[in-house]
Order: sequence, then C-alpha cells, then structure tokens
Amino acid sequence: MPRLKFQTLTEQMFYILLCLKEECCGIDIMDKVSAMTDDRVKVGSGTLYNLLEQFLSADMIKETKAEGRRRSYVLTEKGREVLAAEYQRLCTQAEDYRRLFAGEERVYEEKPSALGTLCPAL
Repeated sequence: MPRLKFQTLTEQMFYILLCLKEECCGIDIMDKVSAMTDDRVKVGSGTLYNLLEQFLSADMIKETKAEGRRRSYVLTEKGREVLAAEYQRLCTQAEDYRRLFAGEERVYEEKPSALGTLCPAL
C-alpha cells in the first residue's frame, strides 16, 4: 500500500512548517532552519520552493504577500494539525526509546538532540 503524502514529514518538511508559525519568505525560512538546528539541517532553495508549492497545493500553508519575486507564507490550520501530528509521532518514538533503554548507564549523547528540545522528557 503506498504511503500517504505528508503522513510523515522529513526533517526539512518539519522545520519549514515550524518556521511558518509566523509569516516568512523563502530566504528567511532557510536562515531560520539553519539557526534553529545549529546548521544540522539545511534546506536548499530548490528543495524549499518545491516543498512550498506542495504545501500550498495541500492547503497546509497560504501565501500572505508577494513583493516582486519575494513571497511570504504562513501556516494554515491544516498545516498546524499536520505539524502537531508529526510532533506527537516523534515524541511517541522518543518514549519508545526511553522505555527500551531505561536504566542503562551508557550515555548516548553529550548534548540534547532535536528530539530533546521537542520532547521535554528527553
């Protein structure tokens, strides 16, 4: 059975939508994703604009203004729901990991991961 589009999000999709909690244009999104992830996740312009078109078509974001070639976008209610569902999915995975490795002495990370910032219990 084929996977439904946007049933799960790639890291790039997740962070693009996260940035669009507030109105942003493309270059701002690329800068915010890099800053938010300490350069761990990068979004190239081709990927960004392709995903923005897909998100627009799926009614997950809407265009808020256009000034020449510069376009700004913001999340719609549907986009917020998809983002929240992905957050819950990631937290569920993190909880499964915690349950499986509970009580082990070995430390797997020296600094908090992206999941650690998403799922406060990490």
